[in-house]
Amino acid sequence: MFVNIQLSDVTVHIDENLEADRRGAIEDAVRALDGVISVHNGDDKPHLMIVQYDPAKTNSATVLSTVTGEGVHAELIGL
Repeated sequence: MFVNIQLSDVTVHIDENLEADRRGAIEDAVRALDGVISVHNGDDKPHLMIVQYDPAKTNSATVLSTVTGEGVHAELIGL
């Protein structure tokens, strides 16, 4: 049986300069959200976190709230 899931993605800009382990902790917090499919925050662009999610289970505001809840300043950006 084929299930058609619509996915959305959002890019979060993190204002602070964070070490890799701190960025990893924020990634883990976002990844724990129900509906999040993937999180990428590469070393080449440490201020940008790309999050893919199922919009039937979560939304970009929840993703942003989770990131800022980790004690950093961040905003959603469009590409």
